[in-house]
Amino acid sequence: MPTVLIVEDEAQVLILAESVLQRAGYETLSAATVAEAQAVINSDAKLDLVVTDISLNNHPEGGITIGKLVEQSRDGVPMLYASGREQTDGMQSLFAQNSRCLASPTRAAAYRSRRELA
Repeated sequence: MPTVLIVEDEAQVLILAESVLQRAGYETLSAATVAEAQAVINSDAKLDLVVTDISLNNHPEGGITIGKLVEQSRDGVPMLYASGREQTDGMQSLFAQNSRCLASPTRAAAYRSRRELA
């Protein structure tokens, strides 16, 4: 079963993402902060995909930081960034190389349609 790390600081969004991905057959791990995500990334936990909000409450570009940590420690693990903004103009150059971006809040179908990343 593929494992997805979800980094989201809004509890309701996290619960939705976990529910959708678990029903789609994924095992999920979760983190609400950059520090929590870093602990998972640096652990021995299996990771097949990382889904992160671009902006976390205590870290405006937390998702970008998480992407860099994944590239450094988990090379090849794909990233899926989520943003409350419909446009992420100018931000794509900051994203991890093996990544995509979704506007959020997103529909359940959008998470399921990104299966090709895992």
